[in-house]
Amino acid sequence: MTNKILYSSGSGIATITLNRPGKRNALDSEMVDGVQQALSRSASDAGVRVVVITGAGQDFCAGADLAALQQLQDAGPMENLGDARRLADLFLEMRRHPRPIVAIIRGRALAGGCGLATSADIVLAVESAEFGYPEINIGFVPAMVMAILRRSVAERRAFELLTTGERIPAPKALEIGLINRVYADNVFEAEVERYVTQLVARPASALTLTKSLMYQMDGLTFEAALSAGVQANVLARLTDDYRRGIEQFLKTS
Repeated sequence: MTNKILYSSGSGIATITLNRPGKRNALDSEMVDGVQQALSRSASDAGVRVVVITGAGQDFCAGADLAALQQLQDAGPMENLGDARRLADLFLEMRRHPRPIVAIIRGRALAGGCGLATSADIVLAVESAEFGYPEINIGFVPAMVMAILRRSVAERRAFELLTTGERIPAPKALEIGLINRVYADNVFEAEVERYVTQLVARPASALTLTKSLMYQMDGLTFEAALSAGVQANVLARLTDDYRRGIEQFLKTS
């Protein structure tokens, strides 16, 4: 794994750190590949219950490495297609990952970095954090990230963010539904630790089935979504976590 990505695990938590602080953790192909490798590693580790993605330094991620993109200007369409596909595959990998993924945001999460943050299942941000899609300002299209944004906020708000390049503070991102929680700077570390620890304590099989079912419902008809729910319901009944939970509930009720 590249040294641009750090990986550690313990106490049920796998932590993936974007480690390019001098470049505001801007994403190049090596970093994207490194995050994918870290995700695969965490998915195959039975001891991991929650995955955390964070950034080293002052910012979460400033988006794509523009110097790397400039080098691709003289490349052919297939090379450019492969580069764009790499980031799309990463977002898809996060959606398909069997564990909940929590993005921890300090500083700026912009463009592809905002897409990476919001591809997580849960986004926790410090009050001073900023989010935005400034691609339009350099004549670029916030393309893959649009698929995530469109599923997170109302259509008109999404269009405005994409076409103005507006940067919004974390409280505003929370207000429009782009992120989950905002914490004051002075209590951020403690609140994030408390939140993630509580999530780790949830039954692992129920977390996995819940994530799978929720995203499986995208695009399904009401009838098909109910059918998928029936299957997940039955699978949950057969897990050890469910049996233990029922036994414990009956003992204490």
